[in-house]
Amino acid sequence: MTVNEELIARPLLSDDPQAPLAIDGGAPVRDTPWPTYDKGAVFVEPEDEEAAIRAIRSHLFFRYDYRAYAETECGQFEQELCDYFGTRHALAVTSGTAALALAIMAAGIPAGSLIACPGFTFVATPSAIVMAGCRPVLIEVTEDLHLDLADLRRRWTPEIKAIMVVHMRGFASDVEALADFAAEMGVPLFEDAVPALGAELNGRKLGTFGLAGGFSTQSDKSLNSGEGGFLLTDDDALYARAVVLAGAYEGRVARHFPDGPHPLDTDLALPLLSLRMDEIRAALLRSELVRLPLRLACFHRNYDYVAQALADVEGISIRQPVAAGAYLGEAFIFRVPGGALNGNAQWFADALCAEGIDARNLGSARDANVRAFWNWRFLFPGAEVDEIKAGLPVTTGFLEDAVDVALSSTLEAADCDHLITAVRRIARALDDRAGAVSELPPQ
Repeated sequence: MTVNEELIARPLLSDDPQAPLAIDGGAPVRDTPWPTYDKGAVFVEPEDEEAAIRAIRSHLFFRYDYRAYAETECGQFEQELCDYFGTRHALAVTSGTAALALAIMAAGIPAGSLIACPGFTFVATPSAIVMAGCRPVLIEVTEDLHLDLADLRRRWTPEIKAIMVVHMRGFASDVEALADFAAEMGVPLFEDAVPALGAELNGRKLGTFGLAGGFSTQSDKSLNSGEGGFLLTDDDALYARAVVLAGAYEGRVARHFPDGPHPLDTDLALPLLSLRMDEIRAALLRSELVRLPLRLACFHRNYDYVAQALADVEGISIRQPVAAGAYLGEAFIFRVPGGALNGNAQWFADALCAEGIDARNLGSARDANVRAFWNWRFLFPGAEVDEIKAGLPVTTGFLEDAVDVALSSTLEAADCDHLITAVRRIARALDDRAGAVSELPPQ
């Protein structure tokens, strides 16, 4: 893989303002697939492959064998995570969902408790809450799709025993303010940092602000092992319980505390859920972790280049971070204000796809996107979609207006220019479309 070339100010692609859009029969901006993880656009080098092969050839696939824990791939990966994030404990597990559910269970949140989380997140967030035996309370988001603290205050009830903040699509939520609010309410704050591995807020890495943070190493994440995840915490007791719950049976939790006794009276009081990461994935991730800073720099460089080039485009509103640089940069999201009412947001996403840029309208009526809360039917048995949407009308409107474009860290300058040119062309045509739609006779 070649390191992305430096993105500097340079002329964009030739852009004839009279040329028809691809959606209207014109030539598309690009004729090659938009690079995404599911097409193999991943940040994996030969040395990463060699690391996984080394673990395979060892025939030691299970972290609890004859070796001292610190000599295992999982043990070394966890220590390297602690060093990178500056935390006391890390636990490698099977998925980000498992990490979040383990955090809730290991914190001792009673079954049946309410846990607040934003209405805009991946379905894994409420699923992890349900997996831990609790019930999600959905909270509105702001126009920039961050959890709305004011709405959280309005909806607060003593039945809420924890808050799960989500750094959705790589953008930091205002986790500092939420941590203060959680302390005020006397409940723990958990961080779903699954979509934002490596991103920071004011110089501090996301996933380290709350009692525990959950991360994913699924294929589209900053560290990629196909499936996997990890939990971070500074709390000894929570860590010990999470270790047991994840599957450290028959006293193996002691291996995680080589310098002294672990804080549990017994490990037999907790169920064993078998959520451990294997040695092969841990070996792969250890190798990738060495180059994580480079991948993060690629994400930021691409995102900043695109966002700056499109900052003056009329007709769209680019999602804004809560603080300078507080984003990963793996997704470019903008709203087409009023787009839900006239279909412009869906049309904009369709037009981008026609130009060769993969895009989604987050709140599309024809797309079962599991980031749209009304598609989480397991939370709303028997309810109609309109009834579900009415519970979070503000979030519904923002998602229906939003267009989402994935930005792989493998993008080259030409790819970024294709996106910039396509958005400009489509935005320029938006006014004409809006006028045509407004002249249609009422149905």
